[in-house]
Amino acid sequence: MKDTQIYNLVKKEEKRQREGVELIPSENYASDHVRKVLSSYFVNKYSEGYPKKRYYGGNENVDSVELIAIERAKKLFRVPFANVQPYSGSPANLAVYLATCKPGDVIMGQALVAGGHLTHGHNVSATGIFYKSIQYGLKKEGVYENQDLFDYEEIRRLVIENKPKLIWVGATAYPLKFDYKKFAEIADEVGAYLAADIAHVAGLIAGGSHPSPVPYVHIVTTTTHKTLRGPRGAMILVTEKGLKKDPDLGDKINKAVFPGLQGGPHDNTTAAIAIALYEASQPAFKKYAAQIVKNSRALSDALIKGGLKLIGGGSENHLLLVNLTNVLGPGAGIFAQKALDMVGLTLNKNTVPDETSSPFYPSGIRLGTPASTTRGMKEKEMKFIGARIIEVVKLLSSYRLPEKREDRKAYIVKFEKEMSGNQKIKRIKEEIRKFTLRFPIP
Repeated sequence: MKDTQIYNLVKKEEKRQREGVELIPSENYASDHVRKVLSSYFVNKYSEGYPKKRYYGGNENVDSVELIAIERAKKLFRVPFANVQPYSGSPANLAVYLATCKPGDVIMGQALVAGGHLTHGHNVSATGIFYKSIQYGLKKEGVYENQDLFDYEEIRRLVIENKPKLIWVGATAYPLKFDYKKFAEIADEVGAYLAADIAHVAGLIAGGSHPSPVPYVHIVTTTTHKTLRGPRGAMILVTEKGLKKDPDLGDKINKAVFPGLQGGPHDNTTAAIAIALYEASQPAFKKYAAQIVKNSRALSDALIKGGLKLIGGGSENHLLLVNLTNVLGPGAGIFAQKALDMVGLTLNKNTVPDETSSPFYPSGIRLGTPASTTRGMKEKEMKFIGARIIEVVKLLSSYRLPEKREDRKAYIVKFEKEMSGNQKIKRIKEEIRKFTLRFPIP
């Protein structure tokens, strides 16, 4: 007997993914090998503890899988320690706090509105509630130029003044490379732990298309499902520098993950992570990582030529951040996201560094190239996608987010109705559908 209700939704989701372009930079396509292991017999096992130190019997095969995953992670990222058990990126980051800080300690991270992550100390996150969070931002000037956007003098001032125990470097919406060395020099002045969250760029680092933080930081966290193209999971790595600062840091990380935050690991995910790490160590993955960056640059060029303003003047990684204020006014991200979704170009609304609206009605959009690159798309296809984005954005020229909050819901409903009936939207959707079917998903 089959649950047709859920199976039908799976078919609909497959159709959506095949007939559209996934441009959300934190999403990708796991390989067939990764997905098969996710639904393997490992899904049935419970394995609280660590290899050779379990609280349950029957873990001899699980132990081998986890040890393989650990060794592959250590080799790929050139670190002496790895924990592959975190359920996802946010729990992995919270484990770092548990291992290095006490509640109430001062911590520092990149502000959410400046492209940082919730778990880097944002006030609604547990990391901003249980720790004294100091947030740093980006430069006030030159954010649309191709340059490093961090104000290191201001960051250093905040660090010297507040003496944080833990500092985060890494982001969810930053389109340029990170200068980990400069962050390390600042952190070392006050003896702070420096943790690099490479969730977005892990695949680029593994493929040699982005600088590695490993020589400069104490701890590295990453998800495994973005540019690394694995299952939805996470890892915590400790560097030589981290073990030099605290020889017990690896043990503290292990204890923070289990029993500090989690119970039994998801053994099927651990096995799939091991396969993803194997795939990322192959020569073809280096070409893939390089093509992601090439595609980001090509897509950036297309959008800039179409009159859009890009944070950082373009992209040096997998991600683009567009400020729509100059063409559609404050809070326009929601219109662009909804209209582009209608034609099969999936991205997300996002705040921008000089945001004049709110996180729920932000003025920007965030998009990227990992998933489209996995499908085999290259620079030529990025120009096509960029042209379609510009075409849709121009259709939105008469819409503006109402200043009064109480007017917004009805206005957006009206907008959606009008867009869904727009003949140009229907035409572009069909163009996208025919275009994407030439590029199969794994």
